[in-house]
Amino acid sequence: MKKNWKKLTALTMAGVMALTAAGCGSGSAPSGSGESGAGTRAPATTAAGTTQAAQTETTPGSGDGEEVTIKITWWGGQGRHDYTQKLLDAYTQLHPNVTFEAMPAGWDGYFEKLSTQAASGSMPDIVQMDYLYITTYAKNGSLADLQPYMDNGTIDVTNVDANLLNTGKIDGKMVGMVLSTSALVTGYNPSVLAEAGYAEPGTDWTWEDFKTMCQTVKDKSGKLGTAVGPVDDTNIFHYWVRQHGEPLFSEDKKSLGYKDDAICADYFEMWKGLMDGKMAANPDEYAQIQTLGQEAGPVVTGDAASIFEWNNYTSKVAAVNDTLKMTTPPMLEGGSKGLWLKPGMFFSIAETSKVKDEAAAFIDWFVNSEEANDIIMAERGTPVSSKVREYLVGTGTMSSQQQDMFDYVDMAADLSGSTPAPDPVGMSEVNEAFKNAAYSVFYGQATAEEAAASFRSEADAILSRNN
Repeated sequence: MKKNWKKLTALTMAGVMALTAAGCGSGSAPSGSGESGAGTRAPATTAAGTTQAAQTETTPGSGDGEEVTIKITWWGGQGRHDYTQKLLDAYTQLHPNVTFEAMPAGWDGYFEKLSTQAASGSMPDIVQMDYLYITTYAKNGSLADLQPYMDNGTIDVTNVDANLLNTGKIDGKMVGMVLSTSALVTGYNPSVLAEAGYAEPGTDWTWEDFKTMCQTVKDKSGKLGTAVGPVDDTNIFHYWVRQHGEPLFSEDKKSLGYKDDAICADYFEMWKGLMDGKMAANPDEYAQIQTLGQEAGPVVTGDAASIFEWNNYTSKVAAVNDTLKMTTPPMLEGGSKGLWLKPGMFFSIAETSKVKDEAAAFIDWFVNSEEANDIIMAERGTPVSSKVREYLVGTGTMSSQQQDMFDYVDMAADLSGSTPAPDPVGMSEVNEAFKNAAYSVFYGQATAEEAAASFRSEADAILSRNN
């Protein structure tokens, strides 16, 4: 059912908490990433959110250790919350001495809260961590070194590609166990494109094709061509910069890496044109879209044609709409390879944790066990363990969307450049400066050229101060 966006009241976009001297981080995922998967049964809970599954038959050696409670936090939508809770219950069934205090959250506000916890020394034991911010938390000493647990076999990494594994290594410390591989996609609703008489895009489409698609959808159906927040963070912009043959950051991370501000100005100008033409959600409309949750987002409901996301997008929303498809983001005509294979996310252990051994054992089970991955079903991205990938394919239980997710990584590898280093310390402030600069253009308060220059000045100051 089509949403009447004009009747929605615009929300104030929350500012992102700046990094403090304690090194707290904050940030955002690709636009529209209130992530979710298929729902599961409601878990049994005890006080303070601690989960305790019925203590049924256990595996050998799982039984009578010292009782421990592991605090764990992650971001996602309700579907992810549900099945992660099911995972925690299953682990407690296998290890009755281990209970969990679950702290699920949406993407919005996740890193703001985490930064406060890090500053106060109250970080949860296990933290779902993103590539955008792992450097920040590593350099402020918030994350434990997982290498000893890999060396002694507590966390088995024998089936994980070494290059991918090492994306969790910062300054010689393995501060994150990578959980999945992902890559940027354009997710789209085929029925919306068919209604507009526009052919489904292939991997060779360009930004001009993208703009034409958005215009056609708006003209023929009155719907949004895209329902994305293009400046929520720098992920899509990073892709844009790489297509111009430049890095987003300098090698020493003390400044922006691209030299020509026209690259940024052109990006702002493109999105302002789409918004002014009612082809893309403007900031007020996008604020309302965010309140819906991803499973009720306009691409899923057929009120918009496209979104920029990660390659687990169609799998995450398949329980609500299993007809969505995905392709590579638009190319810059004559440009460089912009895609890269990105660590989907990490599990990190807080340096302040008193239950590091037990937390490491859970992470190993999460990554390597067939039982855990029968529940996860690749919702967090393509599993890093080759053995798990082979197992999931061999079960014949994967949906077409999950198979597409696996296939996309293989296809994207041929279109990808090298994976950039983790983003620098101060990334939350850079993201906020980027969004503020872009909004000044979208709201007509500055020209694209003025905003691009302002972003460079502010970003360079942030980066030089933090790195």
